[in-house]
Amino acid sequence: MVSDISLGTDRHRGSDYAELSRQVRAAGLLERRPGYYALRIGLVVGALAGLGVIFVRLGQSWWQLAVAAALAVVIAQAGFVGHDAGHRQIARSRRVNDLIGIVHANLLTGISYGWWVDKHNRHHAHPNTEGKDPDITVAPLSFTTAQARRQRGVGALIVRHQAYLFFPLLLLEGLHLHAISLGAVLGPRRLARRGVEAGLLALHLGGYLAAVFLVLSPAQAVAFIVVNQGLLGLYLGCSFAPNHKGMPILDADDNLDYLRRQVVTSRNVRGGRLLDAVLGGLNYQIEHHLFPSMPCPSLRRARPLIQRYCAEKNIGYHETSLARSWAEGLRHLRDIGQSEPQPAGRSGRDETTRRL
Repeated sequence: MVSDISLGTDRHRGSDYAELSRQVRAAGLLERRPGYYALRIGLVVGALAGLGVIFVRLGQSWWQLAVAAALAVVIAQAGFVGHDAGHRQIARSRRVNDLIGIVHANLLTGISYGWWVDKHNRHHAHPNTEGKDPDITVAPLSFTTAQARRQRGVGALIVRHQAYLFFPLLLLEGLHLHAISLGAVLGPRRLARRGVEAGLLALHLGGYLAAVFLVLSPAQAVAFIVVNQGLLGLYLGCSFAPNHKGMPILDADDNLDYLRRQVVTSRNVRGGRLLDAVLGGLNYQIEHHLFPSMPCPSLRRARPLIQRYCAEKNIGYHETSLARSWAEGLRHLRDIGQSEPQPAGRSGRDETTRRL
């Protein structure tokens, strides 16, 4: 993953992360938690099996829309397990992590594991960094004024109202991820285990569509897919968006060290254990970015240690409620959408990027 990233050019600042890492290791927070993940994976598989039984027994019924909604939640939870496997959080063996990840991503979620790991590694290496983080280059949205000013026609109209369109657009995210994944396994890009990934994606999509159209009437089948995929995209988007959207965006040539780069661009979301489960532990985004291989259940325990350390080093540690995190992200999208067009011939630094 990102364990080989430089800790920064400044030796003293680099030693700050080394000191924090020693404290985290001494507290046993990087130790694997196989029992936790065995239970979590068992719950996901059990929930999928239970929903499958309910789906078949209900047959042609509009109550199946409730099953579609529940299935969206369980599929997203399978995706969270795939996320943890991609970060080597589950097992010591890379092969075991990849096996768990590819099953949960390709087969259970319908997303290419290889494509996602590559994209997510680039995000972790340069979070919220102009020109380097793929998560802030997401059409049709703009996250900096430079992106907004390049838009024309319909694109400019969407950006102008993107704060209002954000949640409706998330309803399409599930289908978007499936389409990108198909393109990844069928396209010319290099992809390890292409055959395995393609086969598992085919099983997921083929099995999903066959079950829906064999059990339900055509109208119910279409409604089931719309509800299931719409809520899946909304759930995933609402889980990932609070992590970085509305946080400082860095210049591509910013020379912040690893510790500060990861902390100042990330946001934690306050909540109890229920929120931890709902968001798959992603609400501890600062801890996760600093130590990507830290098992999910250890993130909550690491929080007070890392929060205290950041206070000692005078590093901004931002934590807020879930509703507030969404509000901050939407305010950022609104501000970008309302930015004035760039006059012809004018050049200059994008004021939405910050050198910290």
